[in-house]
Parts: sequence; C-alpha cells; structure tokens
Amino acid sequence: MRKYWSVCLCVLLVAGCGRRQAVIPPKVPVSVARAERRAVPFELTATGTVEPLQTVRVSAQVGGLLQHVHFQEGDEVQAGQVLFEIDPRPYQAALQQAEANLSRDVVQLANARREAERYRALVSNGFVTDEDYQQREAAADALSASVRADSAAVAGARLNLEWATVRAPISGRTGSLLLKEGNLVLPAGAEPLVTINQVRPILVRFSVPASQLPELQRHRGQSLRALARPVRDGAPPIEGLLSFIDNHVDSATGTVMLKARYPNADGVLWPGEFVDVTLILAVEPDATVIPAQAVMNGQQGSYVFALNPDGTAKQRPVRVARTLDSLAVIASGIEPGTVVVTDGQLRLTPNSRVEIKSGGASEAAADSPATGQEPARRRAPGGRAAAAAVPPPGTRRSAQ
Repeated sequence: MRKYWSVCLCVLLVAGCGRRQAVIPPKVPVSVARAERRAVPFELTATGTVEPLQTVRVSAQVGGLLQHVHFQEGDEVQAGQVLFEIDPRPYQAALQQAEANLSRDVVQLANARREAERYRALVSNGFVTDEDYQQREAAADALSASVRADSAAVAGARLNLEWATVRAPISGRTGSLLLKEGNLVLPAGAEPLVTINQVRPILVRFSVPASQLPELQRHRGQSLRALARPVRDGAPPIEGLLSFIDNHVDSATGTVMLKARYPNADGVLWPGEFVDVTLILAVEPDATVIPAQAVMNGQQGSYVFALNPDGTAKQRPVRVARTLDSLAVIASGIEPGTVVVTDGQLRLTPNSRVEIKSGGASEAAADSPATGQEPARRRAPGGRAAAAAVPPPGTRRSAQ
C-alpha cells in the first residue's frame, strides 16, 4: 500500500513539473514604428522681436504756427508726402527781402565794374592816378562779394520756406500725433511731431547660442531661410532671409544676435511683437529618423527596443544626433527599415515576446519582419504612417 501511494505521489509531481514548464509568459502589447530614411532640415530655433527696418522721428526744422496736418494717426505714408504745413508767411517775406537785396547789389556791381573799366582807360592815358583806379576796382570786388552773400541769403530763405512744409522722409506707418493744428511748433523741438516706422520690409531680431557660431559661419555665404511664426493662434509661418550676424558674442548671455529680413507685404509682422523664429541652415538628405518617443535613456546611454524576426524585442544602443519636433535623427545604432517600439517599452525586458497593438502607428509595422509578412504600404489620408512624417524643410522646429 505504501508503494502504491509513493507511485501516485511521483506521478503527481512529474505532472506538476510538466505543467510549470509549459507556462509561457504573456506577450507584451506594444506600438511600433519603422525607421525611415528622410531629408531632414538642420534648424535653429529662437524667440525673436520684430523691429522696423527704419524709424524716423519727424521734427520741424523751422518754427511757427502749425496750420495743417495732412494725415490721420496710424496712416500709411509715402516718402515725400506732405505731412504738416507751418505758417509760411514769415519765410516768404524773408525770401522776398533776400531776393531784393540780391537784385540791388547785382545792379550796383554792374555799375561799379563799368566805372572800373573807364578808370582803367583813363589811368593808361594819365588822366587819373593809379590810386583812383584801384579804389574803383576795390569797390567792384566788394560788391561782387556782397552779391555772393546775397545769393546765399536767398538760398537760405528759400530753404526755410521749403521747411515750412514738412514731408515724410521715408515710407511707413505713422504713430501717435503729438501736436495738433493751431499749436506753436518749435524748431528742432525735444518732442517729434510724429514717428514713422518702416514696416515693409521689416526685421526680426533674435539670438542663438554661441556654440552654433561655427555652423552659422560655415553657411554664411548662402541665403539662409528664416521662418517667423507670430505667437498669435493659427498664424502661418512667414518666410524671410537672414540678413545680419553680429560681430561679437554677448558675454552676459553667451549668445550671438542675428537679424532676418521679411517682405511683410501683408503687414502681418508688427514692430515690437514676439515671434518664434526657425533658421534653416541646411537639409540632411539621407537621415535615419524614428519617433522620438521610441528612444529611452539608461545608465549606458540612449537605446531603443527593436523587433526581431521571431516576434521578440531586443534592446539596441543608439546615438541620437538631434531631434526635430516629434522625430529623432539617429546617427548610429539602427538602419532604415528597422521596426522599433514606440509605446510599452517600460514593460519590456530583453527578448520579451511582444504583441503589436491594432490601429495607430502599429498597423504600419504589423507586416514587419517580426511577423514574417511583407512591409505594409503607406496608408491613405486619415491613417497614420509607420513613423511620424517629416515636414518640408522649415515647417518644424528642432530642439538642440
């Protein structure tokens, strides 16, 4: 009887051991994406400030009563357009007086020259002395100098009369009007009559870290595109060109100041507002990219979980060159076509068996070598591709 129970116990133990060996760990549900080779722009991002191309503080160069204002505050004005009219009557009178003095001295000069010519003939015949002739010649020279002085006075009076009409020195948008009609205008007063900002074209000033200076210098001879996106919701990016690199590094901030120029034909950019600037230095034509969420950081550096043909996930070290919005540009570690895990990595261990979730980015990799099927075709609009699409150069920002 004892032998019988011993045999039964052995049978039960063997059966239990067999059942434990047959237990297989469950598959870990994950989302995946496929590494792709794309053209990826190399970009610098910064926050910039819009500033006018030119700013002119319009002041009067002559004083008087302000008679007329020929624009409204905030109007667009053109170079040479009449802005203000100061009472011109005092300057018209001064011009007429200067012209009269000039006419008088011109007549006297003509008479003095004729008399000097007569005395020249008389002195040669001995009828007058040399002193008399020299006096007449000196009088003619003095009147000649008076005529030149009168001509300068006429020019100055005419200029003052022109200055009584104040014109726009540049094209641009006017600001607040500081003096109204009927006020007394002082010449070259401390406060301008109005300020004009040139907004077409316009500049955006921004700064980048000094560590990017070698890249800037390497591409300095090229026409570098700079995209400005106003902080306002829904505003599209505006394209311009880099126009200025400062000649020194700000020691307080460790940055280099840059300026980009924009046509601003529609007037979207406004002086003083903040914009997000993306400076496109170059385009890397054959970059290997994966979704940035696929990259994990550990004690040994960055790594990803890549799918094996047998349906398991293997940990692979990678070196990330940079990130572009939601994408990571991989310098080494994986090749295009490799399927990587983008969600569920925290539950994975080396050689864990995985189950690709249905829908989303996982469907694009469901036909990966891990399942033994052919690669999936790109989905139509409405679905999602294996890896987040890389935008055309300049439409996304990179984090350095």
